[in-house]
Amino acid sequence: MHLDEATDLVESSQLALTRSAVHGLLGDATAAYFHATQAVRFAQTSGAQAMVRAALNNVSHFQVLLARYDDAKATLYSFADGGPRSLDSELNRSNTQLMLATAMADFEAAAEIDSEFGPIAEGKRTVAAQWYKLARAVYLIRSNRQAEALAQWRSCVGDTSAITDRTYIDRFALIGAEAQLLEGRRLQAADSVSSVWLGPQGRLPEFAASAHRVSGRLAADSPIAAFDHFSRAARIFGHIGHLVGRGESLHNAATLRATLAGSGLDGVAHITTFYMEPPHAFGRVDAGATPSTSADAVAQSLRATAAMVDLTSRPALSGYELLSLVSASGAAERAVMVARRGTASELLGWTGADSADAALLAPSDQWVTFPLGSDGDRDVSVVVRPRNLGSARTTLLALQRLALNAASLHQAAVAESERSALWPEPLPEQLLGFVCASESMLELLSATRRVAASNFAVLITGETGTGKELLARAIHNSSPRSKQRFQPFNCTAVAREMLDAQLFGYKRGAFTGAHDSFPGVIRSAAGGTLLLDEIGEIGLDVQPKLLRFLESGEVHPLGEPTPVSVDVRVVAATNANLDKLVEEGKFRDDLFYRLNVVRLTIPPLRERREEIPLLLDHFLERAQKECGKSGIRVGETAAEYLLLYAWPGNVRELANEVRRAVALAEPGAVLMPEHLSAKLAATRRTVPVDQRPPDHTELVVRRDQPLTAAVEHVERALIQDALRRHANVEDAARALGLSRKGLYLKRQRLKIDE
Repeated sequence: MHLDEATDLVESSQLALTRSAVHGLLGDATAAYFHATQAVRFAQTSGAQAMVRAALNNVSHFQVLLARYDDAKATLYSFADGGPRSLDSELNRSNTQLMLATAMADFEAAAEIDSEFGPIAEGKRTVAAQWYKLARAVYLIRSNRQAEALAQWRSCVGDTSAITDRTYIDRFALIGAEAQLLEGRRLQAADSVSSVWLGPQGRLPEFAASAHRVSGRLAADSPIAAFDHFSRAARIFGHIGHLVGRGESLHNAATLRATLAGSGLDGVAHITTFYMEPPHAFGRVDAGATPSTSADAVAQSLRATAAMVDLTSRPALSGYELLSLVSASGAAERAVMVARRGTASELLGWTGADSADAALLAPSDQWVTFPLGSDGDRDVSVVVRPRNLGSARTTLLALQRLALNAASLHQAAVAESERSALWPEPLPEQLLGFVCASESMLELLSATRRVAASNFAVLITGETGTGKELLARAIHNSSPRSKQRFQPFNCTAVAREMLDAQLFGYKRGAFTGAHDSFPGVIRSAAGGTLLLDEIGEIGLDVQPKLLRFLESGEVHPLGEPTPVSVDVRVVAATNANLDKLVEEGKFRDDLFYRLNVVRLTIPPLRERREEIPLLLDHFLERAQKECGKSGIRVGETAAEYLLLYAWPGNVRELANEVRRAVALAEPGAVLMPEHLSAKLAATRRTVPVDQRPPDHTELVVRRDQPLTAAVEHVERALIQDALRRHANVEDAARALGLSRKGLYLKRQRLKIDE
């Protein structure tokens, strides 16, 4: 009982940690912090100390992002002396400590932490060590130790290729861009930032904000563009609760403003009013700093448009960019961004006046509305009062199309993400050359992958056409012998009297007609894998010699005085029932046991029909390539026929059916039931029941007769059929659900003889 409770707590803690990580990745620091504290509580209750430390580290990490520095310090030191810890656990904690000291600009404390853990991380290539090196690079950049920052970043370059964590790769690229800017390599920095913008995480709020902040530094040659990026980064960071990132963006903007003021080029003074607002506030929205040229104006609108598309998953952030576009277009007198929850409305931002136009909150046919989607339990939209001009209407229509297309792109990305989650990347078992999805086949291939590493004999059984040779080849390809020869041999391909010589070889002159020596099939596969197909068909005269080879690893060719050792892995395959052959004395039991070390049985296709659509697509594509055709697809009715057919020839029959249909079809055709073979189409043909001849298991009863006569007719027919089908009366009675005496009495009443 206690063990079950502890297990539940550990699983709950792990789930809470996962939720914390997901919310952190999606840019909701507050929710991530909440789930991290939940993970701590569950882990402490269960007594799982390692998980307690991991959860506390997550808590402190999000406390730093939320600028709760004192709380983060307390959390970090609360588990500093909590018993033995792994090196990775210590590196994770020191990573957060270094991030905290850097955020607080306490570079003395950061240097002290780094002096202890920096040398340790340098000598390691673990994930924890790599993340620490990134935190160290950030600390060195913020403390203006440019040369060391560049050296640290370069030391990570060689290790990045072995890391598949996209989060790490993108953070590495952004930090690298800052390091490259320190060195004056702007083109390389631009490439690093673009790898994030164009990557799968470029639309996540935190990565978008970080990319905007670095882009602001990259665009330092254009004050308008730089402030545009810095203000957008600060706004996004503030909205998701990442106050450290917001502070860095504000610091970058203030530094640029001070530089411009000193040079007399301060043309963006009004933007600073935004920075004085609370982190989550929006308020009045302008088009941005007044551009000095038309090129600056176009570039500013392009940046807002791209940001609106990138941030579609966050309607409020996307709406802010839309408001700035509406303002820049000059097509609106007023515009507001509003969040509605039921009948309640919350004003998020406005443009076109010093204060919001409350009239726009009430529905009206005169307003133009841009629905932006749901943000939690509220619906966000931008409502515009257009100017009374035809050109203003067409401009707003263009913005509506833009917003609609952005929403469509986002929905498509979400659908693709869900599809990938439902149909994940192929498992190792699915990479063995099989097209499969059923649980039975995945279990079979999992066993195949595990047994492939050994040198044991394997017996593959299954109906004809199920892919026994393909499975044998998968065993070979997954084994240490994969670079050696795979030798398939069908035991029915030669006459029985020649099978001995064919398998074991012979010496020149061993018998009449042996003009040259022949090594035999077994020796020709030396070092590799030998598939003995149709093993159940070999005669009793050859079986002892094959058993001797399997036990000793030696073959005795005809005419040779001594046996020859040979190293070969044997896989046997058959569609015969070897157990029955052993019972009938047609197959030696000792040979059967020697072959049956590992037995793999391939289920027939009719027992894994869920794979037929996948196989159809596979064979259809392959057949079109073979025939030089394209655009052929299977219609719904024909697909139903193929799905419900019994497939006595299994996968081979399906492949041949598709190949025949493609060969006879025109390019671009849709395969219909009439394109299928007559045998297959006949299985789905339906006729009225009164026109169909009865099956041998069916009984026709006339309705224009007394009930007693109809019942007697049915009973007589069922009893006579049961007596014909069974060897004795007891079995017949059991099949009818009667006792022996009950059947006897019915036969007496109905006058049914033996």
